[in-house]
Amino acid sequence: MFKQAIPKNLRERKQFPFWVVKVCLFIMVGAFVFSVMPRITAEEPALQGQAAGQGQAAAEEKEIPRIRMGDFGKHLGKTTGIFAFITDRIIKPTTSLDEAGNVINTIVPGWQEFFMVFVGFVIVWLGAAKGFEPLLLIPIGFGTIFVNIPNAGMWESHGVPGFLKIIYDGGVGNEFFPLIIFMGIGAMTDFGPLIANPKTAILGAAAQFGVFGTLFGISLANALPGVDFNMLEACAVSIIGGADGPTTIYVAAQLAPKLLATVAVAAYSYMALVPLIQPPIMKLLTSKEERLIKMKQLRPVSKVEKIIFPMLVFVLSILLIPAAAPLIGCLMFGNFIRETGIVERLSNTMQNELINIVSIFLSLGVGSQMTPEKFLNMSSMVIVAMGLLAFSIATATGVIVAKIMNLFLKEKINPLIGSAGVSAVPMAARVSNKVGLEDDPGNFLLMHAMGPNVSGVIGTAIAAGVMIAMYGGH
Repeated sequence: MFKQAIPKNLRERKQFPFWVVKVCLFIMVGAFVFSVMPRITAEEPALQGQAAGQGQAAAEEKEIPRIRMGDFGKHLGKTTGIFAFITDRIIKPTTSLDEAGNVINTIVPGWQEFFMVFVGFVIVWLGAAKGFEPLLLIPIGFGTIFVNIPNAGMWESHGVPGFLKIIYDGGVGNEFFPLIIFMGIGAMTDFGPLIANPKTAILGAAAQFGVFGTLFGISLANALPGVDFNMLEACAVSIIGGADGPTTIYVAAQLAPKLLATVAVAAYSYMALVPLIQPPIMKLLTSKEERLIKMKQLRPVSKVEKIIFPMLVFVLSILLIPAAAPLIGCLMFGNFIRETGIVERLSNTMQNELINIVSIFLSLGVGSQMTPEKFLNMSSMVIVAMGLLAFSIATATGVIVAKIMNLFLKEKINPLIGSAGVSAVPMAARVSNKVGLEDDPGNFLLMHAMGPNVSGVIGTAIAAGVMIAMYGGH
């Protein structure tokens, strides 16, 4: 039979090796028989009875589902986001441990995840449509949306870190990104107005009353039901009054990591709302005559002064407040690179590519902490309220201290520049200038307001260093 399947010309010339065909067929048949026959070795007879009893259960466990279009559609429906938002209760692992050392899981209803996704879109809308700090709020909003998408694994999937968790662990939770941001801020900051008029540094220091004054407000808030802040958490909340996002993140990451998302979003939100929050307070505390005060043009500042200033401030921070040296040191490092002009490439990188890239990652990392179990509670509402209180006190004390200084100064200063003592650079200075121009279109206060504005950055870093030095070891 096999010979008949071979072409006639090959059979006649006896050129085809028939033994090869026979060997191949023998191997194929043997392999088939060996694969389908049960293989029981001499050591297994004792286990045959047990295997027979468990055979049906094992077969049921390993049975592959048959193809049924109805079941396929049913399971497909359960994988949709709509089903998760309506019916699913999503279990989120936390870093908290119980007494036995096991990870505590938080059960979050799906509708809360849907609400946080909505909050994320609102944050994006505020940044994109309303222009409120778009460089920060847009990525924060998308980070909030990403982390709350059910079953997407953007934070973690089956124990494997996701996109957002890698970003958070890589630079937000360990204060890496805030320090890089401070380098960029230093490279973009001109301390000339502060050097030309050093007394405006008092206004930057006065704004820190908002930071420390809020500590008392938080102690009173603990009387509310469901609110229980400790001192470390109180420090993280009160630093919002400095209106400095990177410093807020830096302090919260060290003292109260679980509050990082709420305090960071509150800080950036109030920074974005500076043009709305500050003017009513400024006008309430000043008369029209005070707002019409014109200040003399600032003296020119030499290059040598601008180079010495960052090194002097850095040395003083090392000697007096070493806990603030990382923030102030990075700020002054960036400024020194800017003022020397020797390494312009590094200065340009800090001012542009580096700070832009890190800002994206920092904002996404902040948004990744906007989850229901961290945000939808009474404590978060208190944080938002206390942050507004801190910011308002900082604005008011700056204006009031400027008015007190005028009692002793021959050359009066316009109290409006006192509101620029908060760290929102340069937005707070622009607001001071804008309010001044409303009463006198020829009264330009921008450069004068930059003095307290940049000193506020240093003052908030010092306040953060004091808090960390006092409570960082607890």
